[in-house]
Amino acid sequence: AAPPGPPIYVDLAYLPGSWSARTVDEEFFRRVRSLCYVISGDDHLKEGVLRALLDALLAGKHQGGTDTQVTLIPTFDSLVMHEWYQETHDRQQELGITVLGSNSTVAMQDET
Repeated sequence: AAPPGPPIYVDLAYLPGSWSARTVDEEFFRRVRSLCYVISGDDHLKEGVLRALLDALLAGKHQGGTDTQVTLIPTFDSLVMHEWYQETHDRQQELGITVLGSNSTVAMQDET
């Protein structure tokens, strides 16, 4: 468990891939509040934990309040992502979460 303290606010957060994706839970989204979250890495390990990660985003955002708009940027196409988007679309709107289309590209300082 993380020590108590105020949340950290950032503009952009890359969510970990592979085995590390399992560490992203509701507490992570309560503690790391970002305007944009990037989900990258199309691998079978992430696909297995993707739904839990996305549900944790909803739960963490609910705890953090709806006053800040959040953008979720997936960089790969996923059936799990499509299903989650369809099933939770109303909740996403209530919480101020925008999901960009899959296969988005993020470019920073001449790197993609």
